[in-house]
Amino acid sequence: MWVFSGAQESFRALAETSIAINHKVSKNYNVNFATRSRSFLYRNQTLQYQQQQLDIFHFSTLVLDYSHDLSFGIYYRNRDIFDTGSDELRLTQQFNYKKQKLGVRFGHRFRSEQRFFNDRTVFRQRYRFTIDFPLNGEKLDIGELYFVSSLEGLLNLSKPDIPEIDQRTTVQIGWQLTENLKLQAGLEYRLESFNVEAQNNLFVLSSGILKI
Repeated sequence: MWVFSGAQESFRALAETSIAINHKVSKNYNVNFATRSRSFLYRNQTLQYQQQQLDIFHFSTLVLDYSHDLSFGIYYRNRDIFDTGSDELRLTQQFNYKKQKLGVRFGHRFRSEQRFFNDRTVFRQRYRFTIDFPLNGEKLDIGELYFVSSLEGLLNLSKPDIPEIDQRTTVQIGWQLTENLKLQAGLEYRLESFNVEAQNNLFVLSSGILKI
């Protein structure tokens, strides 16, 4: 009985909505600006709605060739205003590799992050494998749907705490609404700190991606 109760209390459901704007500055340089909102839907065994945070971030990407690129980002998370935790400033370095075959695209992302909170600094390493493909044929045309899914592992390092390991699984359906606008919606399951004290989080995702 105690194990069941503990498992229930460790489960939370959240909604996360984001809007991203991408701009190609030159052949080898892209910029991205995004804002993201996150809210609690279920926690402490109770249905509820409470805003948790608001995120604003920027990425600059250097395109090395069709398959490889390097990115550097800065990220600000506000939780103080909602009284749900510490604000955060984050720096990110990222290497991305992608390959496409018969309409299916495979992506490998390696990311290093430095997360600065009010009371500590966390160094996080991440690896994500992604697959996406159109649901009609081998080429994605305007007005068509596509599928995207990813599996990601994360390692969090912060003295004097012991390392924490997370795992994320994401499944989404996207819609190429126009040549420059995509809409996506889906679910993400996060198993957080499972080597210490597991937390189970289910995210309901929705996003808009605009190219200008």
